[in-house]
Amino acid sequence: MNELLQAVLNSDEKSVLQELIFSLTGSGKQYFLRNEILQVFADYCHNSQKPAYFYYSSSIGKLIHYTHEIILSEENTWVVIRPKIASQEVWRLNADLSECELMSPQAYLDVSDRLVNRYQPHILEIDLGPFYEDSPSVDDPRNIGQGLAFLNHYLCDQLVNDPQHWLEVLFQALRRVQYDGRRLLIGDRISSGREFAKQIKEAIKFLSERPADEPYEKFHFHLQNLGLEPGWGNTAARVSETLSLLDRLIDTPQPAILEAFVARVPVVFRVVLISIHGWVGQQDVMGRDETLGQVIYVLEQARSLENKLRQEIALAGLDVFGIQPHVIILTRLIPNCEGTSCGLKLEKVEDTENAWILRVPFEEFNPEITNNWISKFEIWPYLESFTNDAEKELLAVFKGRPNLIIGNYSDGNLVASLLSHRLKVTQCNIAHSLEKPKYLFSNLYWHNLEDQYHFSAQFTADLISMNAADFILTSSYQEIVGTPDGMGQYESYKCFTMPELYHVVNGIDLFSHKFNLVPPGVNQKIFFPYTQKEDRDFHQSQQVEDLIFNRQDSQILGSLTEPNKLPIFAVATLSSIKNLTGLVECFAQSEELQKRCNLIILTSKLHPTEAANPEEAAEIQRLHDIINQHHLHNHLRWLGMRLTGVDIGEAYRVIADRQGIYVHFARFESFGRSILEAMISGLPTFATQFGGALEIIENREDGFIINPTDLGGTAQKIISFLDECEHHPHHWQEVSEWMSQRIINKYNWSSHTSQLLLLAKMFSFWNFVAPENNEARDRYMESLFHLIFKPRAEKILEQHRHQQK
Repeated sequence: MNELLQAVLNSDEKSVLQELIFSLTGSGKQYFLRNEILQVFADYCHNSQKPAYFYYSSSIGKLIHYTHEIILSEENTWVVIRPKIASQEVWRLNADLSECELMSPQAYLDVSDRLVNRYQPHILEIDLGPFYEDSPSVDDPRNIGQGLAFLNHYLCDQLVNDPQHWLEVLFQALRRVQYDGRRLLIGDRISSGREFAKQIKEAIKFLSERPADEPYEKFHFHLQNLGLEPGWGNTAARVSETLSLLDRLIDTPQPAILEAFVARVPVVFRVVLISIHGWVGQQDVMGRDETLGQVIYVLEQARSLENKLRQEIALAGLDVFGIQPHVIILTRLIPNCEGTSCGLKLEKVEDTENAWILRVPFEEFNPEITNNWISKFEIWPYLESFTNDAEKELLAVFKGRPNLIIGNYSDGNLVASLLSHRLKVTQCNIAHSLEKPKYLFSNLYWHNLEDQYHFSAQFTADLISMNAADFILTSSYQEIVGTPDGMGQYESYKCFTMPELYHVVNGIDLFSHKFNLVPPGVNQKIFFPYTQKEDRDFHQSQQVEDLIFNRQDSQILGSLTEPNKLPIFAVATLSSIKNLTGLVECFAQSEELQKRCNLIILTSKLHPTEAANPEEAAEIQRLHDIINQHHLHNHLRWLGMRLTGVDIGEAYRVIADRQGIYVHFARFESFGRSILEAMISGLPTFATQFGGALEIIENREDGFIINPTDLGGTAQKIISFLDECEHHPHHWQEVSEWMSQRIINKYNWSSHTSQLLLLAKMFSFWNFVAPENNEARDRYMESLFHLIFKPRAEKILEQHRHQQK
């Protein structure tokens, strides 16, 4: 990057850079983001009549496209350059651009603090880099998020380089496998790796002479005489296959063989899924608006996990010994549960045999608060005591320790970190959506946002949990490191300031093998293609169609003059991030869209008086204002009611029956559950370019990725698609089929669960065979928890007490 910068400063293009900086200075601002910088450069190229190649291919063009931030200080210009994904450089240019200097992260954070007049000469620096120095990490940015594949290759290389040592390590690792004190796989008769390898070959020879489908119980005494305990398989063929995989792994280590063998090792029986902050239930209690997607995710994951574990235990031949999976969703009990099941301590998860929701109440610091639902932004003071109580309850219900703890969202991940550290259990984190990148400048201006969002506690909790986790599941690559155009969610924690609180100079290793891309599935019993007529209820279809297009109700706004026009459908919660107001404004500004289409939006509320918080009330009111201002009542239907999942599934299909489309117009979406639901239902789907939708849709020539800040451009993309459908009658069906099949093939819970369990087994094995500097790391995390997080949480508690006086 130094060469490119020098190429600009030592050529005629230096004057262009000076003019750009002058233009930025004239705006009266000091801080500029990439889209603002690109716009100023585009204006310059247009006004100067520069050829097209100059904007992209000149040295200054390349430099500007790599530039993600510019800070103007009194004497210097600070340029944050991101030459490639997961890599950032900060350069300081003097006033006349005669000098440039590569700056340290500390210097960049200092100038950021000065920008908001909160600079301190001495401030706490958080640096997690040393804890990753001795850990093997991915080299190629393209392989970030493929931690499992990396570990497989790394471990196989170790087996090849020192086979005798690693044979002994492998033997010791398998020798530890047990269930409630009962040895599995290897008994006391085998005392070394060398002897173990010999007995494997003897067992394979013995099994080759047995009928393939002979049950394990018929020959288990012979295997026990060889020193092999239950867990290798349920039939002679299955046991032979498993032992042959291990034999091949010892003789010729290969990643595919290692993965296939580890997948068969029975080490996961009890799993905890932690989802704390709200209304985790079934039967229409699936979360408040801010948690609905997460609750659905956790319930479906629990069902899939219990089913997959039951299959694995049976294939391992352990079900005959009374061993069965036990899955618990750990959440909080809400005494004032408004008639829902959220006041029950224990509730069985539907469609499972042994998966349960375990609810633990918050300690009664203040019953007027802790007896009620608490927003995800206010929950932090109650998590430590919740962890203490939850630990006792889990051990009692399980009658033993869990084998895997999975955290969900920032609060659940923090509790997962505390529990896994105490119980010495493998920890998995799932962020769902990190708040820091969603709220622009939320770290820089955290003081101003603290009373409403308490980001100082949340961002600290995120740092603790993401570094403490053994492995992290992400739904998309961009969730980790973004795209060339924008920073990833986890990448935003790499280097940032919380002025007057702390500086993070290295918050996470983005190349760590702990990052693993494992997207969720979609419930195909509820969400399936509209063409599957045999699976649809005709009566329900008629009811849902009437609700969407005709029915009059106090919770429905709008009456369509021409109900047969093509429907544009959107389902979202009412927040500025989800940006339904932007979609309605886009529709309002396009006469062509109004001429050809009706807009149908589904939310859980219709009136500002129903809002749970001021932000939601403001968003509802703004929607009403736009509709009134543009007289959209005859072009739009706004359903402000909570529908069941089954009805939502049918709503997508009803829209597809009319060859409509789905639009997801969020300003940012980490992944997008509704995108999966719409696509699998057969709806051509247009989705935001900011977030994981890029990977779900894979922007085809048809251009289904939209920019929610470009209302005219979005309208034109939709109109172009409609034109294409008119000119080529089969185009809509072709897109519908392609999108539906993509979700069916790639985003299913069976694949998700198989990968999740494989990761749990592999990282459990990894932690034994190659223990890292975990003790020092854990001590560091404890320090952050007690010295930063707890004081911030105490301030929230004080605020709650003050509000109740």
